[in-house]
Amino acid sequence: MNQFRFSRRPDIGDKVRVSFEFFPPKTDEMEARLWDTVTRLEPLKPKFVSVTYGAGGSTRERTARTVKRILTETGIPAAAHLTCVGATRDEVDAVIQDYKSIGINRFVALRGDPASGVGEPYRPHPGGYENGADLVAGLKMIADFDISVAAYPEKHPQSPDFATDIEMLKRKVDNGATRAITQFFFDNDLYERYVERVRRAGIYIPIVPGIQPVHSFKQVANFSARAGAHVPGWLAERFEGLDQDPQTHALVASAVAAEQVMDLVERGVGDFHFYTMNRADLVFAICHMIGIRSHEAEPAGTAAA
Repeated sequence: MNQFRFSRRPDIGDKVRVSFEFFPPKTDEMEARLWDTVTRLEPLKPKFVSVTYGAGGSTRERTARTVKRILTETGIPAAAHLTCVGATRDEVDAVIQDYKSIGINRFVALRGDPASGVGEPYRPHPGGYENGADLVAGLKMIADFDISVAAYPEKHPQSPDFATDIEMLKRKVDNGATRAITQFFFDNDLYERYVERVRRAGIYIPIVPGIQPVHSFKQVANFSARAGAHVPGWLAERFEGLDQDPQTHALVASAVAAEQVMDLVERGVGDFHFYTMNRADLVFAICHMIGIRSHEAEPAGTAAA
């Protein structure tokens, strides 16, 4: 019976679409690693890639440089993260116009975290965009951009309940959002229930699951606690005792992420957004397992004599 599993069909790679998220490098060494990652993943022909924006807009210039370089040197559709925290409308609109002038027409529009960090109270900047939905409307006033927004299968940690959280998503959609990308999660049932809630609320844009390969379980667990994402007990058990064994840790991480993605494919999911952490190996392996193959030309000298 396993031969009839949807995820094992020989054409599954043609039916699944992926996108990747990078963060702007801070040093020359980090920049070299980022471009190694971009070069490795480019042949997988992602639907688009996105580049993050630091808390309080702290990486604005590095984000712009990275997006521009991806766009001009690879031809991959590139989206810039954009936040409205800590800035006036005029300041944000100027950033949008700068991006538009270099050919960027895709954005990931986010309210953003305060410069003081994730989980700190959010206060709209005087004269600024009030929230993510307001920012989407501002983007659409400037041009007909392709706009992705955030969604939260376990609700945003600062939302009082799911109804409030989904109403905010609906406002983003009403204002012109093209798709929603979820915060990472490890329990696919949570994602499925969330999509059901969203559809009942009359929201029909794609809800793309955000997949977080576990490069470091300790780091992911710490971030999950701040972001309100549940780490199941079974996941902690799989990584138990591997802090000093990076090779086994990587093998387990690849298996865990592939298992999650395969299960979502079986549930009918066709789009995935990978939080790469500027590392290619785990993401490349997972994409290979779901049938997405490199379109890279054969290296010189490999042809038969």
